[in-house]
Amino acid sequence: MHSELTRDAIATLVADFYADIRRDALLQPVFDAAIGEHWDEHLGRMVDFWCSVMLASAEFKGNVYGKHMALQGIGPEHFRRWLGLFEAHARRLFAPDTAEAFLAAARRIAASLQYGYFGRVEVAG
Repeated sequence: MHSELTRDAIATLVADFYADIRRDALLQPVFDAAIGEHWDEHLGRMVDFWCSVMLASAEFKGNVYGKHMALQGIGPEHFRRWLGLFEAHARRLFAPDTAEAFLAAARRIAASLQYGYFGRVEVAG
């Protein structure tokens, strides 16, 4: 468990979480279709994204909502699986208060995307 919230700790979360996604029968096809051979670039952007969210680093520049709305075939089950994996990694790597802060942010992001896909929140997380 990381005692401090640092860029290195966030990089560990991102690497471990996305390693699970790449092995997941439901999520892997969606992510591979969107990311293709650009996984290293994606992981770096996700570290920047979560550093911006959790450390207010302002490193991430991008349109999260627009990128995700371009994906096809997304259902509530994808959100359930994504949130479940993310929660497991956040709780494993961070103290409870820090894990909860990660999860609150992940749930807000998921809720926003679900409104875009379904017009409502299907999975509360």
